[in-house]
Amino acid sequence: MEQSQRWQHIVIIFVAVWFPSLLAQTTTSVHLSPTPTPQSPERLKFRLAGHPRKHNEGRIEVFYKGEWGTICDDDFSLGNAHVLCRQLGFVSATGWAHSAKYGKGTGKIWLDNVQCSGSERSISVCKSRGWGNSDCTHDEDAGVICKDERLPGFVDSNIIEVQVDERKVEEVRLRPVVAMASKRVPVTEGVVEVRYKDGWAQVCDNGWTPKNSRVVCGMMGFPHERKVNKNFYKLYAERQKNYFLVHSVACLGTEVHLAACPLEFNQANATETCPGGMPAAVSCVPGPDYTQNRAMRKKLKTSSTVRLKGGARPGEGRVEVLKGTEWGTVCDDRWNLQAASVVCRELGYGSAKLALTGARMGQGIGPIHMNEVQCAGQERSLWNCRFKNITAEDCKHTEDAAVRCNVPYMGFEKTVRLVGGRSEYEGRVEVRVGQRWGSVCSEGWTTKEAMVACRQLGLGFSMHAITETWYWDGSNVTDMVMSGVKCTGDELSLSQCQQHKTVSCPKTGARFAAGVICSETASDLVLNAPLVQQTVYIEDRPLHMLYCAAEEDCLSSTAAKANWPYGHRRLLRFSSEIHNIGRADFRPKAGRHSWVWHACHGHYHSMDIFTHYDLLSINGTKVAEGHKASFCLEDSECHEGVSKRYECANFGEQGITVGCWDLYRHDIDCQWIDITDVKPGNYILQVVINPNYEVSESDFTNNAMKCNCKYDGHRIWLHNCHIGDAFSEEAERKFEKYPGQLNNQIS
Repeated sequence: MEQSQRWQHIVIIFVAVWFPSLLAQTTTSVHLSPTPTPQSPERLKFRLAGHPRKHNEGRIEVFYKGEWGTICDDDFSLGNAHVLCRQLGFVSATGWAHSAKYGKGTGKIWLDNVQCSGSERSISVCKSRGWGNSDCTHDEDAGVICKDERLPGFVDSNIIEVQVDERKVEEVRLRPVVAMASKRVPVTEGVVEVRYKDGWAQVCDNGWTPKNSRVVCGMMGFPHERKVNKNFYKLYAERQKNYFLVHSVACLGTEVHLAACPLEFNQANATETCPGGMPAAVSCVPGPDYTQNRAMRKKLKTSSTVRLKGGARPGEGRVEVLKGTEWGTVCDDRWNLQAASVVCRELGYGSAKLALTGARMGQGIGPIHMNEVQCAGQERSLWNCRFKNITAEDCKHTEDAAVRCNVPYMGFEKTVRLVGGRSEYEGRVEVRVGQRWGSVCSEGWTTKEAMVACRQLGLGFSMHAITETWYWDGSNVTDMVMSGVKCTGDELSLSQCQQHKTVSCPKTGARFAAGVICSETASDLVLNAPLVQQTVYIEDRPLHMLYCAAEEDCLSSTAAKANWPYGHRRLLRFSSEIHNIGRADFRPKAGRHSWVWHACHGHYHSMDIFTHYDLLSINGTKVAEGHKASFCLEDSECHEGVSKRYECANFGEQGITVGCWDLYRHDIDCQWIDITDVKPGNYILQVVINPNYEVSESDFTNNAMKCNCKYDGHRIWLHNCHIGDAFSEEAERKFEKYPGQLNNQIS
C-alpha cells in the first residue's frame, strides 16, 4: 500500500468528525449504500452504555443531529465492531452482542443493516440503510466488546469524538542530544520529536509553554517538568538540519497526550517552517522510583494518602485512599483520565494511560471513600478534587476505580528472556550480565523471585516458580550467570535483588535452571476480619476426641506429653471466611495426582500449609501456634451472578473462584489455636493465609489479619480485628503498642 493511502485509513482523535456529503438519497428500501451525512458538517460522538457491563463493552450509541441513538443488530458483524471500537478509542473488537444484551436503549435507532469490512475509518462510510432509516425495535440494539487496549491520546474514557486527517501525532519521544545522556535511563531531557512517516520530525518551540512541557513529561512517565537550558539547545539546533511537522502547540497542561492539545501543522508550501525558533526541548523531573541520585530520591516525596493495589506492573492498580486511619477504595462513577492522571502524578508517575472502571484491578475490601470524583487535572492530590461521599446504596466494590499510568522507559525487558517454553508466557529464565546471556540457579527460587522476573518481562504475575525445568526444551540452555537470587517481590528487575557476587549453584545443568510461568491475572485472598471477631470462643476439648487432630499436627507440642486419652486441651476457636477478590481463581500449586490422602478425616490435602494461626505477645513473640492444611479448598458461597466451580466431594477439583469464599467453621477440626499452656494476659491474634507464598497472588500485603486479644484464664475477647494493610502506618503503630484492656469493656 502506498504511504499516502496508508495515512487515509488512520483514525485520529479529539476534534470533530467531518464527513463528505454523499449524493445518495435516503430511501425506505433495503438497498444499502454508504451512510449519507448532511450537507453541513456534522459532529459524531460514540459511547458505550447499558448494564451489566465492563468499561470496554456495552450497547453502542451514536450522537447524531443533536440526539443519542442506537444501532440495530441486523447484519451486524465483527467488522462493524472493529470500526466502532476504534472510534471509541480501542485498538480493535473481540466480539459483539445482539438482541439488546446490555439492555434496551431509548430514542432513535440511527443505523440498520450496517455492513463494514472492518478497515473503514468510520461507521459512516460503511453500507447501511442510511441515517434514521430502520425497521427495528430497541429489542435489537447491538453491543460491542472491545479489546482492553487504548489507542494513544484519547481524552475521555467513554464518549469519544474523532476526526479523519492525514496530519496526526501519535508517537512522541524525547531525544537526548548529549552522548552521555543517550546511554542513561530513564531519558529525562531532550528534543521533542513526533513520529512522521518512516522517521521523526521536530516541533517548533515558538510559543512553547511549561504547560506543553508538562504534557510531554506526563507522556514520558514523569510527574513534573523543569526549565531547560535554551541556550544549549539553540547552539545544537544551529548545527542540525530539522524538519518541523508541528508549527505550534497550545496545551492546557491537563491533557494526557500531545495529540489532545490544539496543534498547528506546517503547510507543505510554507517558506519558513519555524521562523526565529528552534526545536522544542523539554526537561522532566522523575519520581522517586526512577531517580538515580539517592539524595534527590529522599527529597522527592510521594503521597501517603493514595496508593495502588493489585496491579501486575509498576504504575497500575486499584486506587485506594486514606481517610482518617483507614484505607478505602474509589467508586468509578464519572472516573476519567483527568482524575486518574492526578493519582498517577501524585504517586510519582506520569499522566494516566488508562482510567479503568468495573474493578478491572480486582475488588477492594472495607469502605469506599469517594464517588463521582471530578478533577480539573492540575490538582496536587485526589483529595483536592471535587467528590461525593458514599452512601450504602451508591456503590459496590464491583465498581472500584483503577489506573494504568505512564511510567518511564527503563529497558529492563532487554536484559531478561524466556527460552524453551511452549508459549511466550513460560520458559527458562535467562538474564544478560554484561554482554553475556545465561541461566539462573534455581536454588532458593521462589514465587517472589518469579514475580520480579514476570514483571521485568512485562508479562504480568508469576503463576508458578519453576525449580526443575526438565519438561521444557533444554537443547539451547546456556551457562549459569546468576545465583543466590533473593527478592522482596517489589523490585523492577532481578538485577535489583540480592544475589551472589560469584556464581555458586549446588545443582547445575539445564534441569535445575530457574523458570517461570507468567499470567496477566492472579488471585488475591483476604480474610473476613469481622467474622473472626464475632465467632471467637474457648472450648475445653477431651483428648479422646483429638486423635485425628494430633495426627495432623494441630495441637501444641506439649500435647504429646499428655496422659492420653484422659484430660483435655484448651482451644481458641473461630471461623475463617477466606475471599478471593483477585482476577484469577486460587488453585493449589500441587496437581491432584500429588495430593495426600488422610484417612483419619477422610479428605485430601492439596497444600501442606494453607494458613498459620498464631497468638503473639505484645512484643511479637509466639506464645501459641496452629496451622491449617488446605484439606478442602472449595467454594462455600459466591456473590450474586458468580457460579461455584470447586467442590471437594468425590475427589473434586479444589480452589476458590473469583468472587467466592471458602468458609472454615469454628466447629471443625484444626480450626483453632491450642492455648492450653498460655497464661492470662494481653496478646495479638494473627492469621496469615498462604504464608509460604506457595500460590501466586496479586497482593500479599493483605494476607495477614491481626486482632487485639484479652485472655483472663477463663474467657477471651477480640477487638480491632483488621487486615494487615487496612490501617494507616500511624494507626498500625498504635495497635502494636497497645497496652491491653484494663477491664472487659471494649469501646
